[in-house]
Amino acid sequence: MLFMVPINGNVKLESVIGKINGNDELKTYWKCANITAIDRLGLTDHGPTHAKIVANMALRIFRILRNRGIVSSIEKFYGMSREDAEVVVVLASALHDVGMAIHRDNHYLLTISIAREMINDLLGDMYGVEERIIVTNEILHAILTHHAEMKPLTIEAGIVRIADALDMAKGRARIPFEIGKVNIHSVSAMSIEEVTVKEGEPKPVEINVKMSNSSGIFQVDELLKNKIKNSGLESYIQVIAEITEEKEKKIIEKFEL
Repeated sequence: MLFMVPINGNVKLESVIGKINGNDELKTYWKCANITAIDRLGLTDHGPTHAKIVANMALRIFRILRNRGIVSSIEKFYGMSREDAEVVVVLASALHDVGMAIHRDNHYLLTISIAREMINDLLGDMYGVEERIIVTNEILHAILTHHAEMKPLTIEAGIVRIADALDMAKGRARIPFEIGKVNIHSVSAMSIEEVTVKEGEPKPVEINVKMSNSSGIFQVDELLKNKIKNSGLESYIQVIAEITEEKEKKIIEKFEL
């Protein structure tokens, strides 16, 4: 599976995507992360598909905000470009869960040690020493703060944090549900039909969550809300969740403790 995002003329981003698709080390870390998540813990995918979904969601949010005049942190504080901010957002999205290859607990900290070396290869020779250090630190910051207990200090990090929670459509919950993990997490996730991001009014970003069952509100109210909270982007994001079926879809027949 190729890792793809809309390039939109960003030559630096195009180079990074090419290097991601040619990097066997990253592909192996994704594979190992999925072994930990799916086979050992019965969780949803945390490998290449998740990374691709997060990257595309994050890039979509970034471009909406940027087009509405909200300048990225790497531009504001370092005088770098919009294109550089997109590199930060996409690489942080691609790498944010590779620490899952080692363990789920504190995986964001484990990811930092793995990603630091990998970023050098993925950036190639497009930056000089100073710019490379800046971009690397911004990527690592976004990786570290995608976890709910960490507060992002940049626009880019806040975006990656929120995008991570948007990978919740029902197909992504199929694995834990089918192996018998029947709980509020799996049942609510099976209720999410579709998640879309578009430009909104009055807030710049509108996230739409379509549900077949009202249990899906757990995904929105408990998981997505916690990611938006303290992201630094609260004033820019509107979430609309609605049941699309006239009659709610039955997710389970019976539940016993």
